Amino acid sequence: MTIAPDGTTRSTPDEPARRLRAEITRLREEAERQRRLAHRRAEFWTKVDIALGFPAALLAATAGATGLATANARVPAALAALAAAGFAAGAGFLRSDNRRRANKRARHAWAATEGRATVKLTQEHLTHEDLAELLEYRQAALVAYDGDEPSA
Repeated sequence: MTIAPDGTTRSTPDEPARRLRAEITRLREEAERQRRLAHRRAEFWTKVDIALGFPAALLAATAGATGLATANARVPAALAALAAAGFAAGAGFLRSDNRRRANKRARHAWAATEGRATVKLTQEHLTHEDLAELLEYRQAALVAYDGDEPSA
């Protein structure tokens, strides 16, 4: 922008292109941050899924074996079965496997957005259609967190 002698501001001929490039750069940086965040979240939910699922399976098997072993072991077997049920209920309530898959989908969508923005920034001339395309990629990445299946 330039200031005219009469005090008004006028945009220079390259001002719209500069702002377009700045917005695409901002979108690329956002996509990079969100991709890393989705990756960390997917790892977290994988660990939660294992932390709840493995003890539930182990305790259920132990409770079954203990309950069948002797009549005196029914109380410990019942306690182990209750603990297994608690872990299984926690895993079901948190839906950690669904959250892990959703974050993996989002990670891929953000990576696509980031890659597309990087390619756009290598072009000498950017258009509003380039920005619109990237905003569609961004919207797809945001939607990737929802639902069980990726959208078309």
